[in-house]
Amino acid sequence: VQLQAFGGGLVQAGGSLRLSCAASGRSISTYPMAWARQAPGKERDFVAAVRYNGYSTTYADSVKGRFTISSDNAQNMVYLQMDSLKPEDTAVYYCAAANFYSDSIDYLTADYWGQGTLVTVSS
Repeated sequence: VQLQAFGGGLVQAGGSLRLSCAASGRSISTYPMAWARQAPGKERDFVAAVRYNGYSTTYADSVKGRFTISSDNAQNMVYLQMDSLKPEDTAVYYCAAANFYSDSIDYLTADYWGQGTLVTVSS
């Protein structure tokens, strides 16, 4: 599966952005899908994941209540709605086809990654 993320940009603190991820080559219904981010000088961490059926989701504590992951299997798209953005959300965001779904996001792994899209939140 090939993944392409887009929708990043510059936003003020408190604002919103919606990231999109277009998948090709294979249906996303065969994978749990996830978003991860990597801030400068830090490791890449998963922030949100959605189960195959689209009904189960999990989030990192740092984004819980502010970010919403969703998927559209018919369109082969995954989204990340980011609200109440904070400067600490500044990072390159990646979409991924996860190897499995876990209610504990720290356990996720992924073999397929898209290129990143930069999100910058100004204070």
